[in-house]
Amino acid sequence: MVTTLVDQADVRVQHQRQTKQFVPDLVFFEPRALEYPLGEELFRRYKREGIPIKMTTSHNQVRGIPGETDLEKYRNAKRTLVVGVRKTLTFEQSKPSAEYAIPLATGCAGHCHYCYLNTNVGTKPYIRVYVNMDEILERAARYIREREPEITSFEAACTSDPVGIEHITGNLKRAIEFMADQPNGRLRFVTKFHHVDSLLDARHNKHTRFRFSVNADYVIKHFEPGTSSFQERLEAADKVAAAGYPLGFIIAPLYWFDGWQEGYTHLLEALNQHLGPEARQDLTFELIQHRFTKIAKSLILQRYPKTKLRMEEAERKMKWGKYGKAKYVYPDVQAFALKSHLEGEIHRLFPQARIEYFT
Repeated sequence: MVTTLVDQADVRVQHQRQTKQFVPDLVFFEPRALEYPLGEELFRRYKREGIPIKMTTSHNQVRGIPGETDLEKYRNAKRTLVVGVRKTLTFEQSKPSAEYAIPLATGCAGHCHYCYLNTNVGTKPYIRVYVNMDEILERAARYIREREPEITSFEAACTSDPVGIEHITGNLKRAIEFMADQPNGRLRFVTKFHHVDSLLDARHNKHTRFRFSVNADYVIKHFEPGTSSFQERLEAADKVAAAGYPLGFIIAPLYWFDGWQEGYTHLLEALNQHLGPEARQDLTFELIQHRFTKIAKSLILQRYPKTKLRMEEAERKMKWGKYGKAKYVYPDVQAFALKSHLEGEIHRLFPQARIEYFT
């Protein structure tokens, strides 16, 4: 029977974990950030809370993060917040998810071993938030006007998990309500965090698709520390659907492990059990197989030396990315098996849902 209520056993598990919101151990400010209301507000907040504050000339050149070793510095950087001004207002393309990536923040407090941010942010794993939202949204409006009358969609989670830091900036809610007023604009983002309450009363006009990243128990247990539990994400998805948002799930990375078929079937059956009618009205799935580059592999093994993540080039197929970089995906036979199994189970359990892509 379909229900939106988590059963009692799941509630007990969730209460045992209760993933907390990110609170930085150290905060850096660009001087220009203090010229904006949000920057000034954050400076007062962290000074009042007694969190150490330092100044930096640029959010791209932060020095002074403590640590005796590279691993210590990395872990401390993941607990560091940098408040800055986004100077580059040329948006990157974001295929296949959207036309453009809207830059609300960079970096994430989660410690997902496989995350492509390990390479994208490189030596700057600290969390950057931007205080010049008016300028960012104004640039988004220009992109929308340039493509009219076509719909222009923006991905807000290319370089961060915006839900994980929304309690700090409120920028995601601003973007949602901005896009609600754009007849030809749409917003999309994905999260592994359950802290959605501040977004439930946002005026969205169904122009924002709220997606959750989910995975098999094996993947969440071994490779996603520092994120909300699966049960917390399920409960948050129910809230989001009840608030009228179009809902989606990204199953990524699809990972080949012993018992993967049963693992992914269990995941989809759990979704089917907990999602109510509201969540199914306009439901999407996106399927992304695990991939890595040689640079990413090196960084991951440095930062998570005990990881169980398998990254053997000999077991993979090399594929060239859009920037001319080689990445390693599953061979065609394994990729087809993952695609066939996931698509078959989604069609069985969610016949009205739309699978947007497999990559």
